[in-house]
Amino acid sequence: MRLVRWLQHQWQRKGIWAWLMAPFSLVTFVILAVRRLVLRSIAAHAARPPVPVIVVGNIYIGGTGKTPVVIALLALLRAKGWHPGVISRGYGVQAGPAALTGCGVLDAARFGDEPALIAQEAGVPVSVHPNRRLAWQALLKHYPQTDVIVSDDGLQHATLMRDVELVVQDMRGVGNGWLLPAGPLRDPPSRLRSIDALITRSAQTERATPSSGLAPKEFTATMHITGFKQLIGEQQLSPDEFVARCANQTLAAYAGIGVPERFFSDLRALGLRVAFTTALPDHHLFNAATLHAPEADIVIITSKDAVKCNALSDRKIWVAQVHLTFSEPHFDAWLDERLSQIQTALP
Repeated sequence: MRLVRWLQHQWQRKGIWAWLMAPFSLVTFVILAVRRLVLRSIAAHAARPPVPVIVVGNIYIGGTGKTPVVIALLALLRAKGWHPGVISRGYGVQAGPAALTGCGVLDAARFGDEPALIAQEAGVPVSVHPNRRLAWQALLKHYPQTDVIVSDDGLQHATLMRDVELVVQDMRGVGNGWLLPAGPLRDPPSRLRSIDALITRSAQTERATPSSGLAPKEFTATMHITGFKQLIGEQQLSPDEFVARCANQTLAAYAGIGVPERFFSDLRALGLRVAFTTALPDHHLFNAATLHAPEADIVIITSKDAVKCNALSDRKIWVAQVHLTFSEPHFDAWLDERLSQIQTALP
């Protein structure tokens, strides 16, 4: 994690590290260009889903907060009368010949932590496989009521036919604007000109502002901690109630997400005095040993990490529940109109 923090710092400026790595970034640019041409030629002959497809991705490596955006997006779609389903690669999952499909409470070890969280929070079916074609085919086979597909990530998966591209970034924007390894980008910033909308996502401790003007449309979204739920048991408290409960208690917080420090800052912004914080790599596997904190009276984890803790029975573990809202009230109307136009045009 120290190396990750160091790299993130270097990627925000064009310092010595960036200039030393610049030749390798040029190689990355050439490889990406050739790969894109090959995959697009394959995509031209590939079957496409018979329903609209929304890809939610990023060009900044690592976590930018796609999953909360996907969950909020699914809620908006359902409110507009759509029946969405989700396809995902399933990070860290051992893929078999067929895609895994499911809905509701799913095993994070089989489906991946993000698909399991999406299925649980959004109440929609998910289908997991690195081959997105197999994923959407299985989704429509097992859940034929699906009339719009949301791809969690997949922006760089050029063989996946898509109708709407939404790119999520956080307050780091595009960093120094350079490709890996000199910068943090998986695609050049010019890629934003060809997407449909750029969503800048912020935490409750940050001020969200539209970014660069590179994308045709820009929206902002803010994530808030809305409550705390005991991992074992039914007890659920509002932020104020939880802060009161934690008075004179020793708190420890763990996070295995893209930017753990943001989670810790949000907890402190609520008035919680978190004495111990542990930042873990994104998608880190949680178990009793991971969360062993004898010095703490209460342990706080994220919702994304909680789906990997179903086998734990420690009553001092609490899950921070979050909710993301789009700042622009016309976002859902814009997306609904786009999808309706696409649906009408499909054969």
